Amino acid sequence: MKHTIREIFHSPKFLVGFSIFMFILLVVIFYPLFVTAEPLEIIGKGTFFEPGIYVNVYDGVNSKQYTLNLDDAAEKRIASKLGDQERLDMQEWLLSFGIPEEEIDIYDTEKLIELWENNYDRSIRFPGMTSARQKYFGRLNTSLAGLLSTEGIVLAAENQETGELESTGIIEQTNYLNVGQVANVRVLPLGTDNFGRDMLTELVSATGTSLKIGFIAGSIATMIGLTLGLLAGYIGGWVDDIIMFFTNLFTVIPSIVLLILISYSIGQEQRGAVTVAVVIGFTSWVWTTRAVRAQVISLRHRDHVNLSKLSGHSVGHIIVHDILPYIASYVVMAFILQISSGILAEAGLSILGLGPKTTDVPTLGLMMNWAMIYSAHIMGKWWAYFPVIVVIALVSFSMNLMNTGLDQVFNPALRE
Repeated sequence: MKHTIREIFHSPKFLVGFSIFMFILLVVIFYPLFVTAEPLEIIGKGTFFEPGIYVNVYDGVNSKQYTLNLDDAAEKRIASKLGDQERLDMQEWLLSFGIPEEEIDIYDTEKLIELWENNYDRSIRFPGMTSARQKYFGRLNTSLAGLLSTEGIVLAAENQETGELESTGIIEQTNYLNVGQVANVRVLPLGTDNFGRDMLTELVSATGTSLKIGFIAGSIATMIGLTLGLLAGYIGGWVDDIIMFFTNLFTVIPSIVLLILISYSIGQEQRGAVTVAVVIGFTSWVWTTRAVRAQVISLRHRDHVNLSKLSGHSVGHIIVHDILPYIASYVVMAFILQISSGILAEAGLSILGLGPKTTDVPTLGLMMNWAMIYSAHIMGKWWAYFPVIVVIALVSFSMNLMNTGLDQVFNPALRE
């Protein structure tokens, strides 16, 4: 046993796959210990906040301020609001308005903004312009307000006696603050989703739930496939005929069709993560049954099995002690593949809107479903779907690598 384990962990492919999988598993286990926020807690008033560090503006104003005279500060401020695409968009609107192209110099910031301020009218809607495009120009106009100003922002408070606003301070453009001294800072490495929820926290929780679904579905499918395969392969006769009849029947009907029909008939309110996992498990045992049966048929006439029969051992004893140990490695590999298949099956169901109920726990498939419904891929909000795709790919890749590594260890014909 020690020699076998040593060989397994000397397999480069198994070692790489195992390392990737254990890293994902450790993140799923330890991340909630440090970040205790609920994965479905809505923290953002809005949708698809970009990844980054978010500083509370109120606390920032009241934090200790420093004066830094940086030569390129104004250029960076302008570039953050007025990039190449925004300049082209302004040119598009001005041309549509009737301004001659030779009068528009998109690289002369001062002249371009002046031309925009003198001509832009929020109420104008040109032929062929969509409502979304018109709203975009309105947001662009708002972001340009005071962009070239060199004056600071005046802070004012209402006088309790006169009811008039009085200046309480001024924030100069050279004022800076240390982020470490601001009371409320929130790091959102993956931004927020369409509901304003922390994507990283949600992704970690979803990965854990999907792994749970994969383990439950894989366990059920492997146990059913192993039991039926052992009985059909060893006993044979009418038992084999009955088992193979149902196996062939489920083989003809695509498992995804069964999953869709069963999930739809259950109803969303009853579709929890465990329920979906059980459904996937009970529809994924077919290929394991056929493979185990083939292995058992090749073993049932071996000398040690015949000797066990002559010794008067029961069928159960022979299967457990004389056949099962010889296919144990194959069963482990089948179990790994069933886990991966279960995770992918849940993702497919959830993308179709037939996964676990959305108010319970997030899964990788549900996150993809939310991103698709709210058109994250169309709007370029990559953080809402790309990390999910990467995690699904990494889980499947790691398990397939582990399976390949085990196959090379237990199958001498594949060894290099």
